[in-house]
Amino acid sequence: MSQQQLQTRLIWGLSIASVIVYINLYLVQGMLPLIASSFNVSPAHATLLLSVTSFSMAFSLLFYATLSDKIGRRLPLLWSLGLLVVVDLLLIFVSDFSSLIAVRLIQGALLAAVPAIAMAYFKDMLDKSVLLKAGAIFIAANSLGGIGGRLLGGAMTQYLNWQPSMLLLTTITALGVLCVMGLLPNRDKVRSERSSKVTFGRQDLKGFWSHLTDRTMVKLYLLGALAFMVMVNQFSYIQLHLMAAPFHWGRFEVTLIFLCYLSGTYASFRSANWVNRLGRQPLFVISSMMMCVGSMVTLLDTSVAIICGFLLSSFGFFTFHSVCNAWVAQRAQQHRAKATALYLCSYYLGAAIGGPYLLPFWNHWGWSGVVFGSIILLSGVVVLVAMMARATKRTMDPFVDVTG
Repeated sequence: MSQQQLQTRLIWGLSIASVIVYINLYLVQGMLPLIASSFNVSPAHATLLLSVTSFSMAFSLLFYATLSDKIGRRLPLLWSLGLLVVVDLLLIFVSDFSSLIAVRLIQGALLAAVPAIAMAYFKDMLDKSVLLKAGAIFIAANSLGGIGGRLLGGAMTQYLNWQPSMLLLTTITALGVLCVMGLLPNRDKVRSERSSKVTFGRQDLKGFWSHLTDRTMVKLYLLGALAFMVMVNQFSYIQLHLMAAPFHWGRFEVTLIFLCYLSGTYASFRSANWVNRLGRQPLFVISSMMMCVGSMVTLLDTSVAIICGFLLSSFGFFTFHSVCNAWVAQRAQQHRAKATALYLCSYYLGAAIGGPYLLPFWNHWGWSGVVFGSIILLSGVVVLVAMMARATKRTMDPFVDVTG
């Protein structure tokens, strides 16, 4: 098998794994009405399920990053996906909301493996000429999985009860895992370079600390967290807004708002070209402003305005996230998986914190309150981008350079 074929199989395998992960993560966001009725909780309370899973996912990323730096990328990734099928099967038998939270915590821990390992896996196995494109394709797969999970959840809410829904999820996950197992190449650069002895200690802490003492890395981590706090949780609260007066969208109809993610899918796919052409700083500025403007447009409070606003926000967010994610992977010369894991840890902690953070804004002022709370966070994004631009000028570090 040629090097090009191995690279293609790796990109396809990790992209399919990404789709499976994000279907499982975001399915509940499209199932809020069904979860509320099946487990006797309010729809607003049900939104916390995503926060719980994001929280356990965030900290598990650090474990997988350390493990994959020691035993290789392929093995922990496949084990986590195999166990995910078992946990999905357990969801069929969940009977109360507390048990559902517990299982979702376990699920989040398993979902962390793919995002924690993928970018480091790419950098280990791919030529530099295709690394940025592979990262863009992977993030586009993230968005497709997110869209698919939410729409699938909406369809389940409309046509199925809880048990058949979870059986269908288990089947989809199992088929996807079989595809990943067949596609991922057996070669594993890290595994071939490490001994079979696995220990966790001071060297691992030094690896994480080396990235946490890098000011550019820390700013990238904060940028990802703030942006995702806004993006993912806005999609939760807009469903509740659209199901209420004067819109009265139906259970499945309301999940169609997630099709706005398609603008983000396109942005992710094109982001590598835009970075090479425009550079990081202009893309950071443009994409963060798009998120601000998109949020403000939704305040016109018509169906068309809300759809346009979310299309704009999604485009801006995924451009922003693609640049951050690729920059972190490229900047890390050592402990690559740990660098990516720290970024994604902050990213998913943002998602976990964002739901409870926006809940008081929603309870007091409805959707306009959610937008106000979002603009506060996005202002922090703009300030951080400006700080990075100033530091870049001071050090004469070319912001346009994509090699890190």
